[in-house]
Amino acid sequence: MMVYLDNAATSFPKPPRVYEQLRSYLEEYGACPGRGSYEMARQAEALIEQVRQLLAELFSVGDPRRVVLTLNATDALNMAIKGALRPGDHVITTVLEHNSVARPLNRLERKGLIRVTRVGVSREGLVDPEEIRGAVTDRTRLVAVVHGSNAIGSLQPIAAIGPIVRQRGALFLVDASQTAGAVPIHVDECCIDLLAFPGHKALLGPPGTGGLYVGPRAKLSPWREGGTGVFSELPLQPDEFPYALEAGSPNTLGLAGLRESLRFILQYGVEWIRTHELSLTERLLDGLRRQERCRVYGPSALEDRVAVVSLTLDGSRPDEVGGFLHRAHGIAVRTGLHCAPGAHRAIGTFPEGTIRISPGYFTTTAEIDRCLAALEEAAQQPSSEKREEERTLERQGVTGAFAGPPCDQGRSR
Repeated sequence: MMVYLDNAATSFPKPPRVYEQLRSYLEEYGACPGRGSYEMARQAEALIEQVRQLLAELFSVGDPRRVVLTLNATDALNMAIKGALRPGDHVITTVLEHNSVARPLNRLERKGLIRVTRVGVSREGLVDPEEIRGAVTDRTRLVAVVHGSNAIGSLQPIAAIGPIVRQRGALFLVDASQTAGAVPIHVDECCIDLLAFPGHKALLGPPGTGGLYVGPRAKLSPWREGGTGVFSELPLQPDEFPYALEAGSPNTLGLAGLRESLRFILQYGVEWIRTHELSLTERLLDGLRRQERCRVYGPSALEDRVAVVSLTLDGSRPDEVGGFLHRAHGIAVRTGLHCAPGAHRAIGTFPEGTIRISPGYFTTTAEIDRCLAALEEAAQQPSSEKREEERTLERQGVTGAFAGPPCDQGRSR
């Protein structure tokens, strides 16, 4: 039986009601949404509006029409960044950002269209809000911050950053890819103008779903233009939300599943989910700290974390450990840079990255314990360099133990 610990990439499994709804949609009302004269189209349209309303409830959004449905968080982030920025603008972001934020900004910067300031983080991966304040200029249009780092699990103080950004007149974009559905988010209390999120991670929905909340202060140019099903007589994309930023046929099947996962989350409450996931994270961290060769990255305080734990084993490459866990124990974790190279440069794990373990809603304590035991066993495995050294010695007619001291000697903590 596989132990799935890669929920930071996508949640698995989904709530059973999600699978049931996907089948029901395809069999009963799988038409293109619209205000047509037949019932299936009206049912599909109603489904989409229900998803919008549930997301508005989850994030305490006053007007559900300002929740734009997207294909994923990458889609939403590109929509926000490229829709908000103009030539000559200044952007503040952090070194922790996922490539979905970093790459659009890098391209615009290299074209000479914008200027970007990348704020550093503490040794535990936390942004100081005062550094954001000090970086703001009269040309700053956008401040983009990842809420929960997908690389090291640090949870940024967006409730402190948002008012600073609002006071200076810039827009505050929050990447909630790791936190939507797992950490309570109130857009007004945090002064969030743009909130991007996927449906397939902690929202427990299918892939190909996501959204972007667009607050009333944000004026975005449409990134995608086309059919909206309404206002078809207009030569340009309509200004009315959500149609201003929604074009083309939506992933109605995926949204049918997302509707059910949102109902599931709201039934139990995000606070309960966060408590559950942090209890698993605490158990994992406690076990890792007892392992000699294990080096854990990110905040030491549990409340400053999401359920993402990044680590390395001294003397072993992350990809070797990940492969061993899968082959020997059926445990799925993620290794490498996690699409956030800046974060790994900040913590000193570039270019090999880390082993990332990310429990989710359906993870059990028994699975955490199984992973800890497997990691302890992995720490006893020889590295690829040692295996190659052994083969070389054997070819030379030398047998016996590996040359050199054990990997866990001389380690600096």
